[in-house]
Amino acid sequence: MAITTAASRLGTAPYSDASPVELRPNWTQADAAAVINTVYRQVLGNDYLMASERLTGLESLLRNGQLTVREFVRSVAKSDLYKTKFLYPHFHTRVIELNIKHLLGRAPYDESEVIEHLDRYQTQGYEADIDSYIDSEEYEANFGDSTVPYYRGFSTQVGQKMTGFPRMFRLYRGYANSDRAQIAGAESRLAGELAQNNTSAVVGPSGSNDGWAYRPSKQGSTPNRAFARSSYGIEGRLYRIEVSGISLPRYPQVRRSSTAFIVPYDQLSFTLQRINKLGGKVASVSLA
Repeated sequence: MAITTAASRLGTAPYSDASPVELRPNWTQADAAAVINTVYRQVLGNDYLMASERLTGLESLLRNGQLTVREFVRSVAKSDLYKTKFLYPHFHTRVIELNIKHLLGRAPYDESEVIEHLDRYQTQGYEADIDSYIDSEEYEANFGDSTVPYYRGFSTQVGQKMTGFPRMFRLYRGYANSDRAQIAGAESRLAGELAQNNTSAVVGPSGSNDGWAYRPSKQGSTPNRAFARSSYGIEGRLYRIEVSGISLPRYPQVRRSSTAFIVPYDQLSFTLQRINKLGGKVASVSLA
């Protein structure tokens, strides 16, 4: 059962309304293809996957019945593809957040859980840590051998702590977003509140509500208000575009800045195109 009736406003409807994907007895090749695509989407954090990156050998083993869904998930999580996207570029607290999200479908519950995985990674290695998720009682109870992991943090169920719900929104930033394209980059999303045993407020993902998704940069260089605002029709309104990570012409390429643009409606499309060319990431678009 959905934990909220406002799933569409929070951007969780694609998961709340969807059924788990599994390989049932007498499955077809079409069923196998659906499982493979769903595993890629879930385990790779919805990151774009090029044809050359596909793990064709593992796909063939699944299609031939030589791998269960669980073992396919395990193999993807241990692959060089996964390591390149999520292990090598991040601090390990962020890696653990992503592993829990990708493999167990939720956010970390407390700091001790993160410390446990960090200790196992340091003493036994990366693959042993991945096995600890896949072979856990939690994984067995929720997914077993045949079901692709899915986001459980948006639903009420036995064994699911309520603190996981708001924390899930720190990790999940929208159905069209990926875990490698978020404004916060490689930083841990939950390290601070886990250390303090706090729970943050629910922050809606990108595009789900009136700019709640915006999180100011550490530099905090965006303006706070517009000098004027028109209320005469759409064409006369001013729009505030919050941008993070833009590369300004006067700075070297490695220097990044956060800023905001206030533009009329007829300049909105042009400004968004310009931001895209400068490498910026649009955090929100709202009335000024």
